[in-house]
Amino acid sequence: MLSQTTSLPVPRYHQIYLVLRERLAAGEFAADAPLPGEVALARTFGVSRMTLRAALGLLAQEKLIVRRRGRGTFACGRGQSGAAPAPMLGLLENLVANGLRTVVKVIELSEVPAGSEVAEALRISPGDPVQRAVRLRSYRGSPVSHLTTFVPASIARFSRKELSAKPMLQLLEEAGVSLAGADQTVSAGLADPATAPLLNLTLGSPLLSVRRVVYDEGGRPVQLLTGLYRPDRYHYRMHLTRAGTDVPSVWVSGH
Repeated sequence: MLSQTTSLPVPRYHQIYLVLRERLAAGEFAADAPLPGEVALARTFGVSRMTLRAALGLLAQEKLIVRRRGRGTFACGRGQSGAAPAPMLGLLENLVANGLRTVVKVIELSEVPAGSEVAEALRISPGDPVQRAVRLRSYRGSPVSHLTTFVPASIARFSRKELSAKPMLQLLEEAGVSLAGADQTVSAGLADPATAPLLNLTLGSPLLSVRRVVYDEGGRPVQLLTGLYRPDRYHYRMHLTRAGTDVPSVWVSGH
């Protein structure tokens, strides 16, 4: 299983951590039974015990495992885990609900002239003022995502206090914007020198890269978001339904 990740620019201990974390999430290890011993696990992954202990240390920090002296290492029950994946769904209501379950730290907040890419996404003129916010979102003390958002200054200006207390989509609605939908793309990314330490990752760790443009009921873009998400703490789920009876058929997203 580890061989599937060895091509990634990620340290060996972190690769092992990701593999074991996935197996724990899948319920492969019962909470009342010990995990294989360090010697056995080190042999399975082909690494030293020191490397393996570094991986187990990350799992212990997230309270996914507990080490009991003289007894071994045990998986924590679901109720004890501190890093349950947070769903990333397509519906705006679920995006707001997710925001209410997390804690936000505002890293940067400023009004800047829109660059060409931002202006094109928001359908404004280059140089028009936009509010740029950079936030770190955490779940139960563990960082989940690094978000950069742009909102036309003509629509709304939010304070640090507001952005720390409420999801931005909720703030937009409170400002009188009627949200209707969004276009979103999800791709692969890597942790760079700026985001890696904020997300508690090593440089080059794999990330989910998200770009989302939110529209109001009139079809006007009201927010551009670019986000980097830890794939071990976030998952993307959508429901596809068949539309039309002619061949070829089209599958559309319900979430």
